Amino acid sequence: MRENDFSLKRLVLLALLTAINVVVSRIFIIPMPLTHGNINLCDAIIYLVALLFGPVAGGVVGGLSGFLLDLLGGYGQFMLFSLVVHGLEGFFVGFIFKYWNLRNQMVKGAIAGVVGVFFMVAGYFITNTVLYTWAAGFASLFTNTIQGAVGVVLALVLLPSFQNLMARYS
Repeated sequence: MRENDFSLKRLVLLALLTAINVVVSRIFIIPMPLTHGNINLCDAIIYLVALLFGPVAGGVVGGLSGFLLDLLGGYGQFMLFSLVVHGLEGFFVGFIFKYWNLRNQMVKGAIAGVVGVFFMVAGYFITNTVLYTWAAGFASLFTNTIQGAVGVVLALVLLPSFQNLMARYS
């Protein structure tokens, strides 16, 4: 599916990927009382979507997933922040992976993932500082870095299988 294809098929695919991300992230969840947040697999699916479908898909699925996870998880104060933070995270991962001229996909994916983790960690540092205190912002650095790193690793492990699957059914 092309990046610029704004068909009903693409819309349904992005909605389905968002729903899958929300369900998977709500099943695998570890609450973090110090930061008023949690650790989940949201970032792994955002990265995978961004790597497979590009920056627009990564941004849409990232933003909507983050927003819906906070809404359903009882973290309403984070919803708009998550829309922006996870949306930018997915967009930049997809943008770097798609447009950076590097032959090795795993290295390019890892670099894109590190940039995505940076955006997510920085975004939630700012979010926790604005909503709570500097201490909450600093407390979120470790858990968000772990969540992002796990997301990058999972996305890179799953990427070849999903690329083969997509090539088979295209």
